[in-house]
Amino acid sequence: MEPNASQDTPVTGAPAGPVRGVLFDIDDTLVDLHAAMKDAMIAASRRLLPDFDAADWDGFAALYMADAGRYYDRYVAGEFSFTEQRGLRARAVFAHFGTPGFDAVAEREWIEDFERAQPGSIKAYPDVVPALDALDAAGIPYGAVSNNVHDYQRAKLDHAGLQRISVLVGIDTVNAAKPEPRVFWEGCRLLGTAPADTLYVGDNYLLDAEGSAAAGLQAVWLDRKGTGTPSDASLNRSGLGSGRRDAVRVVAGLGELGALTAAPGR
Repeated sequence: MEPNASQDTPVTGAPAGPVRGVLFDIDDTLVDLHAAMKDAMIAASRRLLPDFDAADWDGFAALYMADAGRYYDRYVAGEFSFTEQRGLRARAVFAHFGTPGFDAVAEREWIEDFERAQPGSIKAYPDVVPALDALDAAGIPYGAVSNNVHDYQRAKLDHAGLQRISVLVGIDTVNAAKPEPRVFWEGCRLLGTAPADTLYVGDNYLLDAEGSAAAGLQAVWLDRKGTGTPSDASLNRSGLGSGRRDAVRVVAGLGELGALTAAPGR
């Protein structure tokens, strides 16, 4: 489904009470990170892969974002620095394509080129500003909770034109990461809302939807691609499922949030 899916799309999931605050994930929820990273990868890699065409770059980006080595998750867990995880992911992709000469110097230059290029491609999805406008009109405060460090995500929101999102919790804010409850609770504290009265919206079913549900928030999974809820088998294999599937509501775009925030008693 398209990012700005119609408000007529039915909202599925368990009913919930009034909404007095909304918290969002950032990457691939508010900001089209995949597109921005792909643009930056091409800018940083073109000199090393001069014969690549559009299909090749699609494959390159897909491999990087799949992160088979789970380097980003391991960065969040404290095993690597942010720069190290970026280099390790790039190294794995270049090895897959058999690219010669991607040594430590080339890796450092690639990371630098990537970081220079990415900010210019950071953009909010088309449905973000209308959704925030609607929340402002309704007097509902909002913020963001992200599994990256505060300052990096603050810059990302600013590049995307989302300076209006002033409440931001990163993994360094309370030294914890989603799905730990205290990161969600810190977002609620900053909004001045109780978890039970706070909507959390994110694209990662386990970290965002089940994580926020387990923390006592009203969980909303944003399924922009229309992939459907992950199977019980895949959740069990991950070892992360909280068993809160019945507490998760599903939307295809942020235009559907109006149906969730208009409950009486707000």
